[in-house]
Amino acid sequence: MSAARIKVLVVDDSALMRKLIPSILARDPDIEVVGTAMDGAFALKKIEELHPDVVTLDLEMPRMDGMETLRLIMKRAPMPVVLFSTHSKEGAYATLKALALGAIEFVAKPQDAAAGHLDSIAGELIEKIKVAKRAAGRKLPAAVVSDDPPHEKKKERAALPPSRIIAIGISTGGPNALQYVLSQVPGDFPACIVIVQHMPEGFTEMFAKRLDECCALDVHEARSGDLLVAGRVLICPGNRHIMVRRMPRGDIAVLSDGSPVNGHRPSADVLFHAVAQQFGLTAVGLLMTGMGEDGAEGLGAIKDAGGMTIAQSEDTCVVSGMPRAAISKGYANKVVPLDGLAQFLVQNYGTDRSGSEKFDKPDKNDKNEKPERTPVSSHRT
Repeated sequence: MSAARIKVLVVDDSALMRKLIPSILARDPDIEVVGTAMDGAFALKKIEELHPDVVTLDLEMPRMDGMETLRLIMKRAPMPVVLFSTHSKEGAYATLKALALGAIEFVAKPQDAAAGHLDSIAGELIEKIKVAKRAAGRKLPAAVVSDDPPHEKKKERAALPPSRIIAIGISTGGPNALQYVLSQVPGDFPACIVIVQHMPEGFTEMFAKRLDECCALDVHEARSGDLLVAGRVLICPGNRHIMVRRMPRGDIAVLSDGSPVNGHRPSADVLFHAVAQQFGLTAVGLLMTGMGEDGAEGLGAIKDAGGMTIAQSEDTCVVSGMPRAAISKGYANKVVPLDGLAQFLVQNYGTDRSGSEKFDKPDKNDKNEKPERTPVSSHRT
């Protein structure tokens, strides 16, 4: 007997969207649209009546908007919510705030959505609804949701060469997980962190600004030629790849418009392979929550080069596909729960070069070695 179909409630103030979204979801036999709602007030009533598995939610609606609707859903009866957000700077900010409130995933509405053109995102929406259903019941990390500016001005620091290059690959569940981890890392952290977060073009600039507001580290959307310096975090722009390169004047980030890898641009594999090639023994790769297998082979390349490889533990991921792929292939030296990642990074890489060799290097040729698991602390997110 086949598994039960995923029951979806579509919430959107546009009558056209309430017609088109169910029609594209009907293409998949595993999904059943059980109802639609024109605003948050109707949505909350329909949730009580229909008990959907997943809600697709527009953020811009009259009477009760998507943000307030999401707050009440998470308060009354938490369930997987996939945002269907306007593709703009304002829409990006609202989307990131909604993810912090507990939404699982988001799909950016195409620019011509009002004209009824949704075919370009049909597959993505269907896939993310399925991911949201699988993620049901997973606890998201606590995230600070605030409209206030940062309360403390960051101290100016010299642009010093980093002790390490830490490359992070992350996807579904990433915005909250990264905020949770990076907010615990001190501003004098001597390593440089380069991040590939699967996110559309136009969203990563706002995402970097949001992280910068909640972290002591300096967080920026990366540009080609940016120096890799201690205490800096570079977020790869949406729809670009990011690599690293050693140069006489200093190590730099390099962006490219190469073809998608593993279906993604940016791709964690592209970053990880570049870090392995350029930094070898001093490279650190970290693969976190996300669907698919992007980053697994790149993590293996870092391990082969003698660098350190880390995977977030599956039980603390919103979606565990990416780290699971690396762990199953023997590419992860360490498996660390989400609530232990910041402490692990600070303890192992929070000193200068002379004190950074704190881990026992495994045989780089032994890909089948079992990863060491760092125990989960008593505090759970």
